[in-house]
Amino acid sequence: MKIKRPAVAGTLESSDCQVAVEEGEGIIELSLRSVVINQYGDQIKRVVYETLGNLGVKDVKITIVDKGALDCTIKARVEGAVYRSVGQNENLPWGGAIRP
Repeated sequence: MKIKRPAVAGTLESSDCQVAVEEGEGIIELSLRSVVINQYGDQIKRVVYETLGNLGVKDVKITIVDKGALDCTIKARVEGAVYRSVGQNENLPWGGAIRP
């Protein structure tokens, strides 16, 4: 999947995260800010890269501001931002269709 335009999903509320995506420069460029980065930074990155891989996204600038979101929330926010960026608003294959 190719990012077509900038998009955002999520909030800056506690236990959530805000994910912004935009067209990249040939690689996945991840910027992560998190209130729990020392404890869970590696796991957050793992979830982001896995989700992008499942969606077939290889070229993106992705910025995440995490406020303690669970893995499932991070995954949903990444999916939401990517789908918004390509203009897919209906018939979204949440969950099962993009699992490995």
